[in-house]
Amino acid sequence: MVQRTPAPNDLEPIERASRDELQALQLERLKWSLKHAYENVKHYRDAFDAKGVHPDDLKSLSDLAKFPFTDKKTLRDNYPFGLFAVPREKVVRVHASSGTTGRPTVVGYTQKDVDMWADMVARSIRAAGGRAGDMVHISYGYGLFTGGLGAHYGAERLGCTVIPMSGGQTEKQVQLIQDFKPSIIMVTPSYMLNIVEEFQRQGLECAESSLKVGIFGAEPWTNAMRGEIEQRAGIDAVDIYGLSEVIGPGVASECIESKDGPVIWEDHFYPEIIDPETGEVLPDGEEGELVFTSLSKEAMPVVRYRTRDLTRLLPPTSRSMRRIGKITGRSDDMLIIRGVNVFPTQIEEQICKLPKLEPQYQLVVSRDGHLDKLEVLVELRAGIARSDAGDVARELEHRIKTNVGVSTKVTLLGPGGIERTATGKAKRVIDKRPKE
Repeated sequence: MVQRTPAPNDLEPIERASRDELQALQLERLKWSLKHAYENVKHYRDAFDAKGVHPDDLKSLSDLAKFPFTDKKTLRDNYPFGLFAVPREKVVRVHASSGTTGRPTVVGYTQKDVDMWADMVARSIRAAGGRAGDMVHISYGYGLFTGGLGAHYGAERLGCTVIPMSGGQTEKQVQLIQDFKPSIIMVTPSYMLNIVEEFQRQGLECAESSLKVGIFGAEPWTNAMRGEIEQRAGIDAVDIYGLSEVIGPGVASECIESKDGPVIWEDHFYPEIIDPETGEVLPDGEEGELVFTSLSKEAMPVVRYRTRDLTRLLPPTSRSMRRIGKITGRSDDMLIIRGVNVFPTQIEEQICKLPKLEPQYQLVVSRDGHLDKLEVLVELRAGIARSDAGDVARELEHRIKTNVGVSTKVTLLGPGGIERTATGKAKRVIDKRPKE
């Protein structure tokens, strides 16, 4: 693995700014963003008025806590274009979520928004060690999902050569990596494991390929998963964070020289951590729900958007801006099993500690009478004897009970027993409980 520490002149001035300089810029931009939302979006005008606040009430950054939250329901209630703050004719691009749980959430971009987004992804790739001229293999899905085009425009903005592969066609992914020899891949961590497995199926070693850096996002993943990918793929694995409602990938990204949590690009996205139950703003360092307010978006500003991602704000290290800790899960993905709060990443961490198991798993939740049951499906590594399965299953059950606090049934499958996704995000939870 190769680490590329940036020279001072590789960084933008804002990445080296003092805290006072950064906060002065944030306050200036936040005042504009609140005014822009209030004057041009009926929802925000009504929501601010209902709470008795006005953009002029923002005198300091802490005053943002007086303003109302935005959530996914807000976006769905205003579907499709009700939150746009510019005439529809000024919107040059629209992205949307899959809408699997209802109406999709729609996001619009002016040309200035697209340019800012490309700048932030370019900054993120540079933070990961990328430089102009590097070849970037993009396996995020293209289309309404923000991942593919977001990564694509950012890589081009940095001056990289882009391979717009998109998701799926795993055999062809490996072929093009072998033929074109990219040094960077941008993909979900779970699909990167699929690519590693396809290398092995073809009798090749991913660790011997041209890849040096993987920029992974779009789903929570643990440091244990990072170690697994780095060891098997022979790369540096860094975390990029984003969500379509705020802009897409590139809201925050890790620096390759420290790999200590994604740096939030605070000159464009103002973060808060709140208590998910009370909405109270928590101090830096405490874990809670991540909330973002956009500082420069034209087409669709967002005010105090509740991401549902659970994390904490950490002090600056490699850049002048704060970092977020590893996402421990989403408040709306949390499983409650017999009174115990369980996140898929907690199970993943225990699986990755057992060398006889592949980091491919699913959690199956069902109900027996009035009690919830949790079954963990996980794969044995190739070459591990089935006679070892009982001991390995019992060891994982013990680890989950000890470290997570819930009893489970572990079912071990052979290699390939967990269905692979061709388009990116892994399906980690199958909830068979009756709808109430």
